[in-house]
Amino acid sequence: MSNRTSKKKRHLALANQARNATDSIATSGLHRLPLGALLLAGSMGALAQTATPAGGEAAATLPTVTVKDAAIEPEGKQSLKPATTRIGKTQQELRDVPQSITVVTEKLIDDRNLDTLKDTLKNTGGISFLAAEGGEEDIRLRGFSLATSGDIYVDGLRDPAFYDRDMFNIDRVEVLRGSASMLFGRGSTGGVVNQVSKQPRLIDQHEVSVTGGSHGFFRTTGDFNLKTGENAALRLNAMVNRADNNGAGSSIDKQGLAATYRFGIGTRDEFSAGLYYLNNRNGINYGLPWIRPRPDSPVQDTTILPLDPSRYYGMASDRNNGSAAHLTLSHLHRFDGQGELRTTFRTGRYERDLRPSTIRLCRRTTNAQGVVSNPQCPTAVSLENFGSSTIFTRGAPLKIQNLNSTVLQSDYSGKFQTGHLKHELLAGVELVGDSFTNYSASTPAGVNLSKPPTTAGTPNDGAWINEGARVLSPGRTFKARSVGVYAQDLVEVAPQWKLLGGLRYDYFKGRYWQTALPAAGPNPASPASTRERSDGVWSKRLGLLYQPSETQSYHASWGTSFNTSGDTYQYDPLGANTPPESSENFEVGARFDSADKRFTTRVAAFYAIKKNERNRDPDNAAVAYLLSGKRHAAGLEFDFAGRITPRWEVFASYAFIPWAKIDRGAPSTAQSLSGELQGQRPSLTPRHSGTVWTTYAVTPQWRLGAGLTFRSKQSPNRNPGWDAKGFVTADLMAEYTVNDLMSLKFNVSNVTNRRYADALYSGHYTPGAGRLVMLTASFKF
Repeated sequence: MSNRTSKKKRHLALANQARNATDSIATSGLHRLPLGALLLAGSMGALAQTATPAGGEAAATLPTVTVKDAAIEPEGKQSLKPATTRIGKTQQELRDVPQSITVVTEKLIDDRNLDTLKDTLKNTGGISFLAAEGGEEDIRLRGFSLATSGDIYVDGLRDPAFYDRDMFNIDRVEVLRGSASMLFGRGSTGGVVNQVSKQPRLIDQHEVSVTGGSHGFFRTTGDFNLKTGENAALRLNAMVNRADNNGAGSSIDKQGLAATYRFGIGTRDEFSAGLYYLNNRNGINYGLPWIRPRPDSPVQDTTILPLDPSRYYGMASDRNNGSAAHLTLSHLHRFDGQGELRTTFRTGRYERDLRPSTIRLCRRTTNAQGVVSNPQCPTAVSLENFGSSTIFTRGAPLKIQNLNSTVLQSDYSGKFQTGHLKHELLAGVELVGDSFTNYSASTPAGVNLSKPPTTAGTPNDGAWINEGARVLSPGRTFKARSVGVYAQDLVEVAPQWKLLGGLRYDYFKGRYWQTALPAAGPNPASPASTRERSDGVWSKRLGLLYQPSETQSYHASWGTSFNTSGDTYQYDPLGANTPPESSENFEVGARFDSADKRFTTRVAAFYAIKKNERNRDPDNAAVAYLLSGKRHAAGLEFDFAGRITPRWEVFASYAFIPWAKIDRGAPSTAQSLSGELQGQRPSLTPRHSGTVWTTYAVTPQWRLGAGLTFRSKQSPNRNPGWDAKGFVTADLMAEYTVNDLMSLKFNVSNVTNRRYADALYSGHYTPGAGRLVMLTASFKF
């Protein structure tokens, strides 16, 4: 009873303090926040907002700026259920966005030990992966490519697909589904992915986590938040991660450091400066070849090899080195009446040095002159004669690239009223400059850098060549400049109805040099080796919201997107003459919150169409690619996140895409850019995909979790005539909270050690990780 009485007294005292603080704001010229954080008297923002009447004295008081408590623990750390998002360029409630959004919170990332962006995206429905050449180069959402168009962002700024991203500095991942060029410019056909960085808060709180596990896995992360003043804080995040194997044949060796300083938090003018650095020196499993059950099996029976996915058949000298380093400066000015102007500048350098081995089944062949190649190999390899003595050949692709990127972005958001109409205006401008270099590598005379073969029974054979002996020279260079200007208005036309309209104009110009063309020679100034192109494109967005209650929100939306020929930092002779592709997305959906707001449900039906896809046409192929192709994907989506009971929490994301087709395309592979032919189902578009994760607090100290991740069958790119089989993997988790300062967490992923093809290509696949066991100790102080 005495405890209850003391709690009541504390609550009454806090309430009185809050009232006194409010009275102080109203009666004095100081902008004192309930937190005790003071707005700086005489700050630039205050000067800008306070006008001196003509012939009179300055106003005695300034209008109050209301700011949310910046020291509150982020919701995503405590819950699987998100409530707000910044993916729409401003802070919004999810129910106010007339488009589907899936948010993977920090709690889900921690629960499932999701260390990379790829692993995190597997926790959203509708995602699939191309077996690309390192980095998150080609992720598919709703059947459309993301990262090759640069549709991955960090804090709303484009993040090049040059490196394997790590989650050590990420608070949450937001997936906006459907066309979004009105907000983000070029790309955005299937949607965009935004990674939200951890930001300094007005508290002193630190956490260190240490993880050990399978294949010599060791990872430690540190998250240090220091309050350095009344409205200033510094946050440092650091990571070191090493492993002999990631469970899918690649070693891990990476380090990361991120530091962000914020000051003026909660005041009229808020500033931040951040440095980010990630250094990857990882190995790489470039992939394994497909195989048939018997030499005479039809192509439809092609399947994966019966091998442990953690086996590595590349060279010990293979590498997937990459780094990202960028500086970010931002300023947020808060106007009276809830208006905000946020300006962000980022400059960064991204590097990739990828030297993998292509693994192929060795076959004996005889050419027209009767010359026999690989006489030690059979003429055909199938599961019938596959064994430990089967020979793999190793090729030597490489990709060595650098990109310098600079972005300046300014976005204004504000609310106002005209008559009976309430407006939420969003407008902005974006300037981007990219400078890309791709290097060619040659082998000096007298140096042998050919890669020796290996066998299925001798993985990790330690074979090594001196990759440093290769001579590098710039092979191609691409410089791009783009400007985007946009405006959007969300109008409350009636108490339960909101109408959204947005328009954006982008100007993109690219200049491409290829320094070594057989026909033109090495002169980069010759017309044959220099190509350039500029495009100006309009993007549109319309949406309708019906919100009959605080727990229901229904929407319908339409949006457009476009892809330029220079999205991949190069122009081929035909692409330089080809205008952008265009796409549209139609969607109807709803979001339902429980009465107590403990959980939320999202449902949506969509129809996405690329209506003028680049295509080879015999009547036009000598000049440009004819934009005559057309493809579509249509389906249903479902998300659920939150607490069913105070102890039981669930996250689920599911996509069902039964309708997908190449409506117009090349009639033969020889005329197809993508290898996908008219009438086929697009590659990398599974009918079913998604995940479910649930945890239950058995006692105040023990919490148990379990989850499934699944994808149904899908074809590799270029649709070679077979499907990769569908799969389901299961994960388990047990967490024990020792006290408020220490916890232990035990994870087992892919419990059944299921073998499956995770990322697909027509000639090879990357296996999914096998069973992994991890133990994490976390310490707070």
